[in-house]
Amino acid sequence: MVLKPLPTATSADARKLNATVAVLPVGAFEQHGDHFPLVTDTVVACAIAERVSKDFNALCLPPVTISCSQEHSAFAGTVSIRSATLAAVVNDVADSLSASGVEHLVIVNGHGGNYVLRNVVQEANVARRRMTLFPSNDDWDRARRESGMVTSAHDDMHAGELEASILLHVAPDLLRDGFRQSDHQAPRRPHLPVLGISGYSESGVIGSPSLGDAAKGAASLDSLSKSFQEHHRLIAE
Repeated sequence: MVLKPLPTATSADARKLNATVAVLPVGAFEQHGDHFPLVTDTVVACAIAERVSKDFNALCLPPVTISCSQEHSAFAGTVSIRSATLAAVVNDVADSLSASGVEHLVIVNGHGGNYVLRNVVQEANVARRRMTLFPSNDDWDRARRESGMVTSAHDDMHAGELEASILLHVAPDLLRDGFRQSDHQAPRRPHLPVLGISGYSESGVIGSPSLGDAAKGAASLDSLSKSFQEHHRLIAE
């Protein structure tokens, strides 16, 4: 699989597709140690969005590339926006889509710190089903199991086995030499909102990138596509 940096569909393509569901990848621009790119979360979100859009006949949108990365602010290169700004952007996108006849929006979240997206989706679905947030924690856990990953989501929090595996599958050139030697474990992180990642990792890594494998990355995307079927059914039925 070769990751496309941006959707290349024309207006004619979108008209022919006649999708009722759009997929919005939400990434981040934040540190992932010294060997992963700042755009890691955006690359992961785009890979998932591209896959489910193709498999479920949905309109794939370009990514939101900067989001809520305040817990990484101690590290060079990290850029954030406020949670209220992210919520406003997503809601504006949803309203614009609705005005053009696309009533349902899938938010593919590539960054765990975007907590506000859960509130956005909950609020959007009060009157009718309009949005879903994907992948859920259960979807990620299933992807880890079905791809043969060794680590848990808790222990492999950031720049670890999962992200390394997906990058090795879709964009291996983005990983710098030395990433397999950057494992760092911090199983107890009770004050993360106060201390940020720097309170638990000098390098910014919390996980085991040494276990990354392209085949695991491909299998994880296969698993996520299967998991997405239920999300699609709930909003598109």
